[in-house]
Amino acid sequence: MKSRYSPQLLLFFLAVLLFSSCHDDVTSTYTYRTMMPVYLEMSDVRARTLVTEPARDLDNPGKIYIYEDYLFINEPTKGIHILNNEDPSSPINLSFIPIAGNVDMAINGNILYADNYVDLLAFDISDINNIQLVKRVEDVFNHLYRHDTGEIITFQDTVITSESPTWQMEGGWLMNDALSFSSNYAAASQSYGTGGSMARFTLLNQHLYAVDESTMRVFDVEEPAAPTFVKPIDLGWGIETIFPFKDVLFIGSNNGMHIYDASTPSSPTRMAVYEHVQACDPVVVNDDYAFVTLRNGTACWNGVNELQVIDIKDLYHPTLIKAYPMLNPHGLGLAGDYLYVTEGVHGLKSFNVSDVMAIDQNQLEFLEKEKSVDLIPGPNSLIVIGPDGVCQFDYSNPSKLRKLSCIQVSNPVNVY
Repeated sequence: MKSRYSPQLLLFFLAVLLFSSCHDDVTSTYTYRTMMPVYLEMSDVRARTLVTEPARDLDNPGKIYIYEDYLFINEPTKGIHILNNEDPSSPINLSFIPIAGNVDMAINGNILYADNYVDLLAFDISDINNIQLVKRVEDVFNHLYRHDTGEIITFQDTVITSESPTWQMEGGWLMNDALSFSSNYAAASQSYGTGGSMARFTLLNQHLYAVDESTMRVFDVEEPAAPTFVKPIDLGWGIETIFPFKDVLFIGSNNGMHIYDASTPSSPTRMAVYEHVQACDPVVVNDDYAFVTLRNGTACWNGVNELQVIDIKDLYHPTLIKAYPMLNPHGLGLAGDYLYVTEGVHGLKSFNVSDVMAIDQNQLEFLEKEKSVDLIPGPNSLIVIGPDGVCQFDYSNPSKLRKLSCIQVSNPVNVY
């Protein structure tokens, strides 16, 4: 029987083997932190007993939220840390609520709402030392379902070592060792808590609004301990964040800012969409202007890095009036005439924005060593979250931010 290989090809293989045997192998290894798909049965998830656990160290913090003297810090897909923040210079880590699949949260009176994969949970936190699950609304975040099997798709934080400088997981996500993935304000008169600008849950007029990549889900929470699902509202793809102001919802997406009239809270209606180049897009607002940060990067395409100021005096016709170059802006927060912008690995900035046409001339401070991705201007401190932990600042003088404390994390991640 004839060989399938030509003599020339066999000689080539032999030469390669001989050459390889004459040299020592030098192997480089690369470490990746990524999210691997995991398939679960919700019946198994619901069978777990949710009991508050003793405080644990922060590993990889996600969203932040404040209510009264308490600071709530999400650990993406794992649960929520609760800290006594009465003294911002010395926060006390109290406990941890283990909630599988949790990414977002909101607080209405003494009720904490949190996602548990496809379900919405309501916890009574009136006794912070004895937190109780009081309601589960099932199958409302059904975008996580794999419809051919009925399983849910989630992702597990995974560290992988490879000999290749790039690694490709099943499904086509291309990653390298410089990349990582992290998950990523309300009316005080109604006893609502306050979230950061990256929030996907918000409360307004006795309703909870939750956005995912394409849909806003509306819940009636007039009876806080008994939330009821009202309906989904299609928003189009690329939805990222939601921010309430008066009777209006401002929804950030990767290609624009959606404005919804929520004066009929059970059925918000679209007023306008302000379009911008494709980029990540959190938003905060006051009576006259919306402040939007756009950034490029791993999960944000090849967008721009800038702060946009949009005139919203006519909510049906939002108009860009000025754009300011930034380094890589992430979350932001507004307190009166002062705007605070997290610049990712580049630091933290404060601005006086009373003159929106001259914001670049009114930068008050730039803390280049403070890596940051989101913040909340709270009543007692400016709370800033970054890859290395959660830090708090006295911001009574926006030109001279004074660090009060930092809660370090045990597993710092890269900022994308």
